[in-house]
Amino acid sequence: MANVVILLVIVAVVAVFSVQNATPVVIAFLFWKFETNLAVVIFLSLLAGLLMAAAIVLSGYMKRYLKRKDPKPGPSGSGHSHT
Repeated sequence: MANVVILLVIVAVVAVFSVQNATPVVIAFLFWKFETNLAVVIFLSLLAGLLMAAAIVLSGYMKRYLKRKDPKPGPSGSGHSHT
């Protein structure tokens, strides 16, 4: 339930931000040049940052998961005793 409230607050903040920053801006990158709203530019920048952060976090989770899934053999070499 708390997640839904937090999500609704974030959506409301983004909506207010978008309305207040509807100023058109010209974006130039290398040989591309286009005009869009300032809110769109900031939102896309935020989205790119979130995707990069998620990739970093997920790579950390995957490393820990794979480390737990593939245990190292014990001191005997194979991990099994032959008696």
